[in-house]
Amino acid sequence: MSTSGPMEGSSDRRQRRLLIVLVLGFVVFGAATAALFYMLQPETLRIAVGPSGSEDDQVVQVMSEAFEDESRTVRISPITTAGAVESLAFMGAGKADLAVGRSDLAMPTDAQTLAVLRKNFVVLWSPSGRPGKDSKKKAGGRIGEIADLVGHKVGIIGRTGANVALLQTILEGSGVQPDKVATAQFGTEEIEKLAQDTTLDAYLAVGPLDSKITAAAIAATSRSRGAPKFIPIDTSEAIALRHPRYEAEEIPGSVFNANPAWPEDKIDTISVNHLILARKELSETKAAAFYRQLFAVRDTITQRVAGAAHITKPDTEKEAEPSVHRGAAAVINGTERTFLDKYSDYFWFALLLLSGVGSVAAWLRRYLNRDERNDNDSHRNRVLAVVSDVRKARSEEELLAFQREVDAIIGETLTGYDDGAIEQEDMTAFALVLELFDHAVAERRVALQSDSVDQARAPGPTLASRR
Repeated sequence: MSTSGPMEGSSDRRQRRLLIVLVLGFVVFGAATAALFYMLQPETLRIAVGPSGSEDDQVVQVMSEAFEDESRTVRISPITTAGAVESLAFMGAGKADLAVGRSDLAMPTDAQTLAVLRKNFVVLWSPSGRPGKDSKKKAGGRIGEIADLVGHKVGIIGRTGANVALLQTILEGSGVQPDKVATAQFGTEEIEKLAQDTTLDAYLAVGPLDSKITAAAIAATSRSRGAPKFIPIDTSEAIALRHPRYEAEEIPGSVFNANPAWPEDKIDTISVNHLILARKELSETKAAAFYRQLFAVRDTITQRVAGAAHITKPDTEKEAEPSVHRGAAAVINGTERTFLDKYSDYFWFALLLLSGVGSVAAWLRRYLNRDERNDNDSHRNRVLAVVSDVRKARSEEELLAFQREVDAIIGETLTGYDDGAIEQEDMTAFALVLELFDHAVAERRVALQSDSVDQARAPGPTLASRR
């Protein structure tokens, strides 16, 4: 009737089960910790910009440093390229997440705007004449409008083909055939060469209104060829309507010089934006985080690179090319989705997943506890067998031995129930067997007591019988 063997086996199984639970707990904790660490890591976005040493490159380099110092959610990693065309190609090929480029350049079809790095204004002017002995000769002074450029030569500042294409668009929009106007391109470091070239009858620069290059070019040509005469683009609005990547603008009077005033009054022109671009597939969360951080550190960047002061938000009120990325537009328009809006689907999925995990855990628990359930069945069967033995017990000592055996079985069963190895319905069945055992013990005890009383009352042998 000893139960030490089964109890020791059950104890070993409980220890193994506890060890498995601890291991699983450590695995889940480690996975959760790793996931949290990964989620809290700043997102790094690669941004293509070039050429090296340009103002765009300087702004992005300082921007990268400012992001690293002040942002906990997003970082940027600059990739230096040969220029805007290559930068856009890098982004299109997936080698960069962001790119800096002009809006009128060929770009990936899914490119979208995150921010306006600067607005470039087209400035056209012609020399009024040569100082000194040739001052009476007004070689360029007769050019006062776009139509007058026919048969003349325009010096274009900047080696990019985009400026040549831009001039051709202006000529076509003004009713002038581009092939009737000659052009020559000069690097931004060739301002003096441009100013000394007497074959040029007009000049074109594309840049911010406070561009040092544009201001230097106007000043240099005025010294060698006379005061500038600014040429308005009267059809700027029509050009902007036909070419959505351009905008109709005005150049304020005296913006390039106050005395004398250059220009004397405001003049019509067109502008083209220099943009920070991203592919449409960039997630809304990442785009919004970049946009917020950019404008959070803009003042810091401006303190180190003056050109950063031109960074502005894109216009979401009108259709433009390329369109504004939905992440930036959500921040600008105040329609950014809340945390619950973004991740509600994930929450429902997590609930379903947890439900599935719970079912698997329940099955695993039942599987791991199968030995305990088998023991419980054997214990219940043993109690049933003891019930039969109780009914045959011949003494109170036997009844007490049976009760001690059942007490040990009850203790082990309760331990299994506390550990979760035995279910409630199993305990219900076990309780019925115990109730049957108690009735059997009580009945047999009454029977034994009755037999004792009968024996005590029975008469002893008579004298006659002794004889």
